[in-house]
Amino acid sequence: MRVKTFRGKSTAALFSEIKAEFGDSAVILSNKSVEESGGKIHEIMVAVDNIENDTEVKTSADQCSKDDTIGAAMSNIPEWSREWDQIKDHMMALLKPQMNLSLLAPRQRLAMEYLEKEGVTDKVILKLFRELCGDKTKAVLPALEKIARICPFNHKKWPHKFHAFAGPHGVGKTSALIRLALKEKKENPKSRICLVSADQGQGKGRLVLRHYADLSGLGFREIASREDVIALLGESPAFDRIFIDLPGLSNDTDLETWLAIYGLDDNKDLAVHLVMNPYFAPAQYRVFIRKYSCPRLESVIWSKLDESCNYGSLINMAHECEIPVSALSFGSGLRNSIVEADEKDFWRLVFKHQLPGHKRNAA
Repeated sequence: MRVKTFRGKSTAALFSEIKAEFGDSAVILSNKSVEESGGKIHEIMVAVDNIENDTEVKTSADQCSKDDTIGAAMSNIPEWSREWDQIKDHMMALLKPQMNLSLLAPRQRLAMEYLEKEGVTDKVILKLFRELCGDKTKAVLPALEKIARICPFNHKKWPHKFHAFAGPHGVGKTSALIRLALKEKKENPKSRICLVSADQGQGKGRLVLRHYADLSGLGFREIASREDVIALLGESPAFDRIFIDLPGLSNDTDLETWLAIYGLDDNKDLAVHLVMNPYFAPAQYRVFIRKYSCPRLESVIWSKLDESCNYGSLINMAHECEIPVSALSFGSGLRNSIVEADEKDFWRLVFKHQLPGHKRNAA
């Protein structure tokens, strides 16, 4: 067996290079992006049989058998991933009793106990313990801020023209998109905004987008093919912001593949935001991260915050995906129900269960 790593600026180009060198015999071992010299580099590791050292002539039956074996192994990867997650959970359960909480100051210990009750995972608790252990003067919040980063959704932090909203069905992608569009239109009445539906006519999201685009004087487009994307790119100079409502993806599709199919994977002016709710189980978040992780994924937007009874998942997700929170969405209305993520609002939500704008709404 021979293992080789391919590196480049585009996954599509790397897949072409792999296919040209190894044909269909290569097995993908990993596919990730890394930061290098201030930019993102894609890195794909593949494994192939060492054909040069193989003196035995392969028959077509042998080849079919090998392909069947590889196919069976690849089909078991999701199950293997679940088993590995369970193993890691067991390891965390074994390590956790080794924490000596007497090494922490009382206020540090109380914060740790509170976070555990909020549903923060053992992995994050252990990481926080290692950060605080040995220094009873350390404040908890700065240590937490290293885990959960904030990058508010505004022009200064997010200058991209294209913003795509991804996530599973029912998390509120369409609502978050419309709320941000209406918020920007209110703050910048002259801003030229286009709402784009990519759900290919599935569900009511397309009708809702068109309705609010008509009511608010916003542009509206639909994309159902790569040609539609090319047309949208050609129109883009006419708009200041283009918000794209991505479809919920089927079980056999991930976000990186979808973006590559539609020709958006190399668009440097695109930022993808993952819309999430705070009441999924930790295992579900891990599945979502695997499905939606890609070089264009830039932030998490939390929605339906008013429907949750705890907010530990906001910290768990930040730890797992290592991307910042950009916006916080709550309430049933579409106006004044989303805010740029802010450190104070975020931590008030986690520690006080106080929704953003609480004081303003009370007044």
